[in-house]
Amino acid sequence: MTLEAVKVAAGLNDWNAIFPELLLGCLALALLALEIVLPKKHHDVIPAFAIVTQAAVLVALLLNFSTGYAGTETFNGLLRHTYSGQVMRVFFLLSSILVCLLGRVSLAKQGLPRVEFYNIVMVVTAAMMLLAQANHFVLLFVALETVTIGLYILVSYFRTNALTLEAGLKYLVMGALSSSLLLFGIVLLYGMAGNPSLPGHSANSMHYGELARFLEANPHNFLAGVGIVLVLSGVAFKLGAFPFQIWVPDVYQGAPTPVTAFLAVASKTAGFAVLLTLSQYVFSSYGWLIVPVLTFFAATTLLFGNLAALTQHNVKRLIGLSGVSHAGFLLLGVVAATTTPMAVGAIFFYLFAYLLASFAVFGVMTHMAGSDDADQELEHYAGLAKDNPFLALVLAIGLGSLAGIPPLVGFMGKLFVFIAAFQAGLYGLLAVAITGVVISVYYYFGWIKAAFFETRASSPDAPAHPTRTPVGLACGVALGVLALSTVFLGFYQGPFGQWLTLR
Repeated sequence: MTLEAVKVAAGLNDWNAIFPELLLGCLALALLALEIVLPKKHHDVIPAFAIVTQAAVLVALLLNFSTGYAGTETFNGLLRHTYSGQVMRVFFLLSSILVCLLGRVSLAKQGLPRVEFYNIVMVVTAAMMLLAQANHFVLLFVALETVTIGLYILVSYFRTNALTLEAGLKYLVMGALSSSLLLFGIVLLYGMAGNPSLPGHSANSMHYGELARFLEANPHNFLAGVGIVLVLSGVAFKLGAFPFQIWVPDVYQGAPTPVTAFLAVASKTAGFAVLLTLSQYVFSSYGWLIVPVLTFFAATTLLFGNLAALTQHNVKRLIGLSGVSHAGFLLLGVVAATTTPMAVGAIFFYLFAYLLASFAVFGVMTHMAGSDDADQELEHYAGLAKDNPFLALVLAIGLGSLAGIPPLVGFMGKLFVFIAAFQAGLYGLLAVAITGVVISVYYYFGWIKAAFFETRASSPDAPAHPTRTPVGLACGVALGVLALSTVFLGFYQGPFGQWLTLR
């Protein structure tokens, strides 16, 4: 490459296009600097600093939402800026703020370093934001591995707990397997698309646009099809889709509750952002292959997630397996999106509805957890409505929304996805999804029943209940806003729905 070519390539690196991600990275480093500079007695301000500065980045992003980068590529095609990518940026920032809020409560019960937790959360969030805008398999893999490695650390953050260390090890092993499948698929696609003997070949075949043109010119290439299936399988690991969900219950139980929330909401959404880009843009000419594969993932994930959750008594395992079923509902939307454009907006609405309800539930779980974060059983919620009506109400609203009970926002999210599936003619998948909704009512309402209609056992032989953490002002406000938003958006989607579906 000549010096002139290097200058041209460098000129395409528009750093303003990734200013929110750069700012998050700088703020993450600032947290470590503050830990060194501030006296130890003032270290309590660092979590507040992390939350406030992320909120400021979120506000700035919303105020400058319609940038001039929409529809353009930057960094020599590594990034492709779209309206959907902007929506995902907002989603990940909001998730990060809520995780940090819950982290303040959870970490206060542990004698462990705290600043590093917020630092890693912010770095992972920046990587997720880049992942949602990736336009090249190199950036996809680097950003995905940044997210995964950060989550390895966060999952095993409570290193004094044996279940947490077990969860970290299982996540490491399964994450390595998923990365291997993904990388093998990428290599196959790169090799085939760079083959000079095939029409549409390109020297830059890891670029999404170049690869899409090659696949369109070779719509039935066997090795390309194998590569696509491997890539989809690698992404399915991140989603917790069947048959790649085996890690979910153990990892969700052992991980600190705020990290479980991060995995359940933000990490899952990052996977769906990638899957939508691949299915809608890169692999669209292979609809004959990806539709049956995604249909299989959706149907089996819906059935397995709901049936497996029926027998769970540990609420972290229950919420993990119910999250598998929610991945199935979202996969239903992805399949519908291959033929029905409105399905993309339905998926985004479902994701935000899932965020509101999930963080409401995880917020209650964080306050209910004792020093052993993994030990959270249904019986520990007995008498919650009497002891703390506010937490019980937030829990009921969150669980009701996850179950899809009207008029909560979760019901509307499922309804929009079902309408998209009906328009796409996915009647068999729709029947499986409705069956899943019926099954989920049983285990969600079993949790609500424990909180509202059961009382704490007082016999000497009864298992000890964890000490419940009082709700502070910041978390109380956050939980209240989540619960109110879950109810309000169930009645009126209006401007919010229009903002999500604008093109």
